[in-house]
Formats: sequence, structure tokens, C-alpha cells
Amino acid sequence: MEQEMAEYLPLDRGSKTEDSEKQTSSHSSPIPIKSRKKGGFITMPFIIANEALENVASYGLLPNMTFYLMREYRMDITTTQNLLFFWSATTNFLPIVGAVVADSYLGRFLTIGLGSIFSFLGTVVLWLTAMIPKARPPPCDQSGQACKSTTTSQYMLLVFSFLLMSIGAGGIRPCSLAFGANQFDKGGSNPNKHTVLESFFAWYYTSSIVSVLIALTGIVYLQDRLGWKIGFGVPAILMFLSALFFFLASLFYIKPKVRSNVFASFIQVLVVACKNRKLRYPNQNSDYHHKNGSGPQVPTDKLRFLNKACIIKGPEDVKLNGGAANPWNLCTVEQVEELKALIRVVPLWSTGIMISINLSQSSFPLLQAQSMNRHLTKGFQIPAGSFGMFMMIALTIWVFLYDRVMLPLASKIKGRPVRPKPIVRMGIGIFISCISMVVSGIVEHVRRRRAISEGLLSNSHGLVEMSALWLIIPNSLNGIAEAFSAIGSTEFYYSELPKSMSSIASALLGLGMAVASLLASAILNAVDKYTKGEGTESWVSSNINKGHYEYYYWLLALLTGFNLLYFVACCWQYGPSADVDITKRMMELSDDDDHLS
Repeated sequence: MEQEMAEYLPLDRGSKTEDSEKQTSSHSSPIPIKSRKKGGFITMPFIIANEALENVASYGLLPNMTFYLMREYRMDITTTQNLLFFWSATTNFLPIVGAVVADSYLGRFLTIGLGSIFSFLGTVVLWLTAMIPKARPPPCDQSGQACKSTTTSQYMLLVFSFLLMSIGAGGIRPCSLAFGANQFDKGGSNPNKHTVLESFFAWYYTSSIVSVLIALTGIVYLQDRLGWKIGFGVPAILMFLSALFFFLASLFYIKPKVRSNVFASFIQVLVVACKNRKLRYPNQNSDYHHKNGSGPQVPTDKLRFLNKACIIKGPEDVKLNGGAANPWNLCTVEQVEELKALIRVVPLWSTGIMISINLSQSSFPLLQAQSMNRHLTKGFQIPAGSFGMFMMIALTIWVFLYDRVMLPLASKIKGRPVRPKPIVRMGIGIFISCISMVVSGIVEHVRRRRAISEGLLSNSHGLVEMSALWLIIPNSLNGIAEAFSAIGSTEFYYSELPKSMSSIASALLGLGMAVASLLASAILNAVDKYTKGEGTESWVSSNINKGHYEYYYWLLALLTGFNLLYFVACCWQYGPSADVDITKRMMELSDDDDHLS
């Protein structure tokens, strides 16, 4: 490691001999100072600190946000969860916009910098809602008056803080890892480059996991013990430090140039295919347009109507250098095949939405934990918002055991390398997610029965004599499901999409989470509407003991079971899939970016 750091640190490693020193001193004119080297390990702490601090600040706000909205803004559980669903959808969708803006207009450095500033402003506005009494409704017991509802201006200020933080995440998250990989280019001539990149990826992902664990423990503990003013103030300070650390190393960064917009390429294919819809398919391969130097290629027969986008109508369509005279009148075979590859993976991509719906149910487990015995000792109890850390712990432990113990052992027993394909791991993840929802329903069924037997039916704030550690089981199952599904899905996208579409491959998972949040909101509203009767509470009542959260969990389990059947049908329709190493693909991407810069 020291040797690699010495190689990449922007320091002069050469030592002058006495002769060279004498020769230097004999010259009257000064020797030009060599320009400072950029990139390398000196930038790694700043990039990792920027991402890690943003994770601590943003993930630390989510777990207890349900309590903040219900207690301070007096929202019911359905309204609270819907608002969190919309916040999650925006946060997961904007990174796609951020990736397009970074690659096509601003570049990664400026996009990350602006994202850090927006995130800082968002945490400051949220902190102000806790600091300024008039920014939220007054307490209900004020002079014996009835509870006042949240005003439009108070609600909009809260939503504005969420929007700023989402915009900030949209700038930081899609660019941070790729921007960090760009810093280890030295013209592509260094034989240790891939080893160095592997080291950077390892530190990056480790810091991401540690930062989320700190957020789910430290920040949540501060909010529980010291209140919202300090609990929201600390994330604001962390976001200030995140932006500060990133800009401090500005002079040391390698800043790749802006690339072309792949989304514009897809639109061109659709537009040109519609324009040429009346053309006949040519008989000769030379009548299809292709990239310079790639040689004649024939588009595949799948989604054949798109092939008309790359048909050469006449010599005026192609310039002397082989390029298209107008990209809105003629596309390449490669452009068409890239769009086809994306369309083909969409059905399998949609199967992962259900897992994201299951994982996005943050409010209900929080209320469950709050109503149960969370004491580990007489003097210490686990904060209700910290139970999500068990999902992260289970995910980390499972990935380690799976990759370092189970697969090597299976390979040794079989006598050949054993590694299930990504598509298989996706299916396992869906199955485990279904089991997790079933177990969640069972735990809640037992908890509610005990609450009723202890006379707590009308007291939603009463403590049930049941250990909250039972919630570790569904949380751990969710972590294992996430390990199989998220990692398998990402590898699947990287293996099935062309290398030029790797930015889209990395964005598909976030897009699925955004869609899942919107669908989860629709499911929640439907359950709340159709399970509420005259004089009876809905399944998702704000009073956890009067509601039936177990029925809600089992409904999600049933939907996940149907989703598993849908997944099998999509696999059969898709056919054989490829496989690729993600780290190798990221290294290839880094090489491409460095070449472009």
C-alpha cells in the first residue's frame, strides 16, 4: 500500500545528488517548477469523506422522521408514510437526472459540488423547522385551545427542505464513485492501476456501510436523547463539512470532460424509426449505417421495427468521413442495439420493484419497535429508529460469508468454480423478501395479541411486554434479500447492457426504488381506504393496536409471491444471460473516461 501511495501522491520522489545540486546552483536563471500532479491517493480521503458525511447526514434523518412528523406536525400514519414515500421517490429519481447533467453538461466535479451545497441547505432548512417555533404547529395544550393544524406555509417549508436534500443527493450519489475512479489515471500506462482501483472501491464501499451504521445509531441516539434541535443540527454541520472537504482538494482533482448524452441517442433512434416506418428492410448489409471503424454490422431481428432507424436511404445521408449527415435522420446499428438491450431488460428490472416496496416500509416497523421492550440492560435501550441497522449488519455479514466462505467451499466440493448467475440471485432475493414479509406479519400478530391481552387496545403509547429483538429476524431477512437482489440486479444490468451504457446500468436500481416508492404509496392509500369501515379502524391505523399491520404485511407477502411467478415468466422470455465482473467493468469505464478527458 505504501508503495502504491508513493507512486500516486503528487510529490517529487526523486532525490538530487550532490553533483546535480552543484549544477543547479551554478545556473543563474531559475529552473521551471514542474506542474503539480493531479489525482491519486491524495484525493481519496476528500471524495470518500464527502460521500460518507452525506450518507450520515441523510440516512440519519430518515429513521425518526416518522416521529417528527406525527408528533410535531400531527400527521396521521398514512399521511406521514406517503410524504416519506414521495421524498424517497424524489431522492431515488434525481440521481438519474444528476447523471445526465454531469455527463452531458456540467461534469462530475461541478455536479458533486453543487449537490453538496444543496444538501447542506436542505439540512439547514430542516434544522430551522425545529429551531423556529412558528415553523411548525403550536402544541395542543397551549392555553387549553384545540390543536391547530399545519398551515400551508409550514408544510411547504418542510417539503422544501426535503426537496433540497433530494436535489443534493441527485448530484452526489451518481457521480461520487465514478469521479473517484477518475483520479487514478496516469495516462493508462501504470500496470498497478487496477490494483489501486480495487483498493479505492474497497475503501469506498466500506466507508458507505460504516457511515450508514453511524447514521442509524449515533444520529438517531442524538435525536432520541437530546431532541430535534441538536438531532437535526448535527446533520447540518456534517453536510457543511462534506462540502468543505470536497472543495478543499479542488486543485488536486482530475476533472474529466463532459461526454455525450446517451438518452438523446435513444430519442434519436425512436424519432428516426418513426420517420422511416414506411421504408422496406434492405437486403444488403451495407445499407445499414454503423460506427466508423466497426465494420459492417446487421441489426438483430428482435424489436425489428427499430432497425429502420439505421437504414441508409441515400448517399446524402452519410458524410465523407462515414458519420451521419444528420443524427436525427440516420442512426447507427450500435445505437439501435443499445436501445434494444435496454428495452429487453425492462421486464426483469420491473420484478425488483416489489422488493423495494417491501424495504420502503419504514414507519410501521418504527411504531412496532416503539411499542415493544427495547432494553438490552436496565440502563440502556435500543432507539426505535436504530433497528434498521440490523438489516445493514445482516447484509454485510451475509455478503462476506457468501463470497468468502460459501462459494469457495461449494467450489471445493464441486471441483470447479461455483458462482450462481446474477439472474438466479435476483430470484432468490425475491423469495427471501416474501418470507421476510410473512415473518413480519407473524411477529406483529403476536405483538398485537399480547397488547390486547394486556389491556392496551386503546393505548397506542403503552409498552407491550415483548422483546423488540424479535424484529431483528425480519430485518435480517430483509438484509439478506437486499444482498441477493440489489447486487445480483446490478451485476445483471452491467452484464447485459453494452459498456457504453454502464451509467444507465448503475442508475436502473435507483429508478426502481423511485417507482417502488410511488407504487407503495398507492398500495398504502388503497389499503387505508378499503379496509376502513364504520366505527372500525383501517389496517394501517395510527393506533398500532387497533390496526392490523399483520394483514398489511401479509398482503405485501402475497404480492411478492405473485411477483416471483412474474419473475419466472420474465426469465423464460428473456433466455440465456451473460455474466461480467463489476470491478472489471468499472475499471474499463475509468479507462474510457480518462481517454475522453
